[in-house]
Amino acid sequence: MSQAATPPGAVPGPGFPPGFDPAAESAEKTLCFRGFWAWAVLLLLIALGVSLFMWLLRKCIQGPAYRKANRIDGKVVIVTGCNTGIGKETALELAKRGARVYMACRDPGRCEAARLEIMDRSRNQQLFNRTLDLGSLQSVRSFVERFKAEETRLDLLINNAGVMACPRTLTADGYEQQFGVNHLGHFLLTNLLLDRLRHSAPSRIVVVSSAAHLFGRINREDLMSEKNYGKFFGAYSQSKLANVLFTRKLSALLKDSGVTVNCCHPGVVRTELNRHFAGPGWMKRVLQTGSLYFFKTPRAGAQTTLRLALDPQLERSTGGYYSDCMRWPLVPWARSTETADWLWRESERLVGLPPLEPPPSQSQSQSQSPAHNGNGTQNGTGNGSSASAGSREMQSVETVVVDRS
Repeated sequence: MSQAATPPGAVPGPGFPPGFDPAAESAEKTLCFRGFWAWAVLLLLIALGVSLFMWLLRKCIQGPAYRKANRIDGKVVIVTGCNTGIGKETALELAKRGARVYMACRDPGRCEAARLEIMDRSRNQQLFNRTLDLGSLQSVRSFVERFKAEETRLDLLINNAGVMACPRTLTADGYEQQFGVNHLGHFLLTNLLLDRLRHSAPSRIVVVSSAAHLFGRINREDLMSEKNYGKFFGAYSQSKLANVLFTRKLSALLKDSGVTVNCCHPGVVRTELNRHFAGPGWMKRVLQTGSLYFFKTPRAGAQTTLRLALDPQLERSTGGYYSDCMRWPLVPWARSTETADWLWRESERLVGLPPLEPPPSQSQSQSQSPAHNGNGTQNGTGNGSSASAGSREMQSVETVVVDRS
């Protein structure tokens, strides 16, 4: 009798050829799904998935870019702190678009090296190296005096320079360094240039602030951090909040003038701004390594500034806070009109400018105490009296240049 065929799934009987191994036959049929090649394919798919995720994360970290091709040929621009980092990338892009760029930097040697590089990359010869130390009010006045002798207009002012989390030091005028450089220096510079900006309207002012303003408070009793100094969450955050309040106050004062004022957070950017970081050596190395991937490049950090400076759609947008090229709402303490008014008046006294607005009331002005500098001594230019304000107005234009009308 012929042997019956083994039904599918049945255990092979003794009728199979000698040496036949059903288990090996089954393994051979599923070789593509098991063994070395199966693991290799799985690992490859995991690697591709992780790479795609990291690429998308990197794109999100870098943020959007300003891609409109509009040019600004012949426009006169001032960029502070532009020999490196975000400021350098900003100056480079503006130069590529045809602007006359005044590079206002503290170190003329480094500024000249950056200027030559930008000229070579942009093919624009209209770049000028000008010394500006925002930690010295006299340096600010000297810069403005020279600029006004050279130019009759100013189309774009970018207040980019700044210091972050440095040990407590004082400016040349005796003010706490971070508040003095990040806020007071730019406050005086902007006010002294308002006449040129008004004359050139429509013109723009861009203030580079930081998301650190979320942690800041304007400490009216200790504005110069004499009693308690915190490098980041104290003085630095206060100075960045001052940038936001200054932006909002100035935008209100310049309403319907054709001059817009906006501020921005550039992001967490890999620049020299964190040079004062104090910590263990291993932590610095970890941060330096991590910053290569998880921080924005200076070019990416400049994109929001460039949009505020260039985008035709923002020609009438003013008083806003931007990050990643988008406008964001502000927390209540950054919208406080009362705090902004107080800070404006205090800043005028500290830098020696006559009041742009009358005091809120005679009783309040009399109750205000004299301004003090970072050494705890009274500031001679800031007693708030009408006689002092009048004397400041009588000073020569070369010394103060107070025409803000």
